[in-house]
Amino acid sequence: MIGVEARTSSAPELAIETEIRLAGLWHVIVINDPVNLMSYVVMVLRKIFGFDDTKARKHMLEVHENGRSIVWSGEREPAEAYANTLHQWHLSAVLERDETD
Repeated sequence: MIGVEARTSSAPELAIETEIRLAGLWHVIVINDPVNLMSYVVMVLRKIFGFDDTKARKHMLEVHENGRSIVWSGEREPAEAYANTLHQWHLSAVLERDETD
């Protein structure tokens, strides 16, 4: 029973540590690829994020010229959902934690 008590006493600490790592601001970043047309990227950004044409084109140009663009920031779970949706539309996307928190 001593071993069981030792394991359960550290579980709350582990849960708190995990929660701290997942909390905070996360960025969804679209990465440049040689496959998708610029017009396609604009269309996908408009459809997924509800961007107007100007904002979608701004992000598309950042991707094209800088290799990446932060298209959304917020909590981890919706960030993962957005990245997954971008993958379903065949765009390269990654998550990055905002280290300024």
